[in-house]
Amino acid sequence: MSTPAQPPPERRPFPTALVVLGLLTLGGFLFVGWVGNLIPDISNPFRETTVDRTGPAVLKSIRDLREYRAASGHFEVIVDVEKDTRFVPAAIKGERVLFVAVGRVDAGVDFDALAEGAVDVSSDRRGVRIVLPPARFHEPQLDHDRSYVYDRDRGVIDRLQSLVGEGGSDAELYRLARDRLAAAARDGSGLLARAETNTRAMLESLLRSLGFVRVEIRFAAL
Repeated sequence: MSTPAQPPPERRPFPTALVVLGLLTLGGFLFVGWVGNLIPDISNPFRETTVDRTGPAVLKSIRDLREYRAASGHFEVIVDVEKDTRFVPAAIKGERVLFVAVGRVDAGVDFDALAEGAVDVSSDRRGVRIVLPPARFHEPQLDHDRSYVYDRDRGVIDRLQSLVGEGGSDAELYRLARDRLAAAARDGSGLLARAETNTRAMLESLLRSLGFVRVEIRFAAL
């Protein structure tokens, strides 16, 4: 018994409409680009534009620095301390100490203290103006390895007390030494001015590396 013949498969119609639409779209792009080259004033509606919506990271970059120690001064001062007892001669009860204090005092700018609106970025993000808090001194750092007692003159009673371990503490002596170092830094050392100059140079370099071409750095008045 013979098998009946299968009908030939149906052929799908060629998508002529899609091909025509694609050719028209491509032709439109080519035509507009050609006309735009001939007449530059005609805007290309298919031209891509880039809009930079990135927010300024200047303030965060500065705050990440927290505090910039921009200058350090080395100082050596002599602390002369004398303790006397009223109505008792110094040879019996009293003490005089000459202490050579060696240390440093740093000066810097606290970026955490930036005021609201201290950073002003221009609309084209090519210029920036920053108002910084003034430079300030840090606590003096006494170099204990290089600081020493140059001379200590005690009365008889004080010598006996030191032999039995009842002598006075040198804590006050070290406190006075740090006070003298701080006073030396404040007394015309120029450390604060140097700190502000160095801070300005550092920030200008940082900001120009971020793409700014107009940089203004100034310090608020005390």
